[in-house]
Amino acid sequence: MASPYLPILIFFACGIGFALLSVLGLGLFLGPKRYNAAKSMAYECGIQPSPRAEQGGRFPIKYANTAMLFIIFDIEALFLLPFAVMFDQLGLYGLLAMTLFLVNAFFIADAYVWRRGGLDWD
Repeated sequence: MASPYLPILIFFACGIGFALLSVLGLGLFLGPKRYNAAKSMAYECGIQPSPRAEQGGRFPIKYANTAMLFIIFDIEALFLLPFAVMFDQLGLYGLLAMTLFLVNAFFIADAYVWRRGGLDWD
C-alpha cells in the first residue's frame, strides 16, 4: 500500500531533478565557454564600475542599506500577520509584546539608519 505522502515526495524529487538538470546539466553544455575582459569586470547596475571598486577600495553601500531596511519591513510584516489573526486571544500581554517588538525592530533600526545618513540619497 502506497503512502499518502508518496506523490509529494515524487513532486519534490522531480523539482530538484529539474533544477539540477537546468543549472548544472544544460548550463555546462549550452553556456558560452569563452571568457573575455568584459565578463571578468565588476558589474555595478549597468554602468561602468567606479575606479575605487575595481581597485578594491571602499564604495557606498546605500543599496545594501535599502535592502536591509526592506528585510526589516518584511520580517515585521511576517510577524504582524499571526498577531493580527490571534489578537483577540492574546489580550494585553500580546499587545505589549508586539509593541515591544515594533519599537525594537522598526523605530530603533530606522533611527539608527537615519542618524547614520543611510536615507540620504545625495
